[in-house]
Amino acid sequence: VQLQASGGGLVQTGGSLDLSCTSSGRTISNFVIGWFRQAPGKEREFVAAISWNGGTTASADSVKGRFTISRDNAKNTVYLQMNSLKAEDTAVYYCAAGRTWFGSSSRGHEYDYWGQGTQVTVSS
Repeated sequence: VQLQASGGGLVQTGGSLDLSCTSSGRTISNFVIGWFRQAPGKEREFVAAISWNGGTTASADSVKGRFTISRDNAKNTVYLQMNSLKAEDTAVYYCAAGRTWFGSSSRGHEYDYWGQGTQVTVSS
């Protein structure tokens, strides 16, 4: 599974961005998809995850109420809608695919495939 994350960019504090994760080859409709991010000098952290049918989602406390994860399996795409962005949201965002939902699917080792990242920069 080759994942591609896109939609990053430069936005001002309080602004919004929509990220997309898709696969150019194999369908991702039967995978758990997670979003993670890594800021310079920091460890990778969980952002949000969604089950294969979209029936279950989870998100980090730091983004609850601001970020929404969703998916459209007909388009083979998972989205991360990010609102009310803060400077501390600046990071490279990665999407990942896993075969099974574990608890909140918030740990990186639960995922089998990773895409390249997309840079999100929030200016204050």
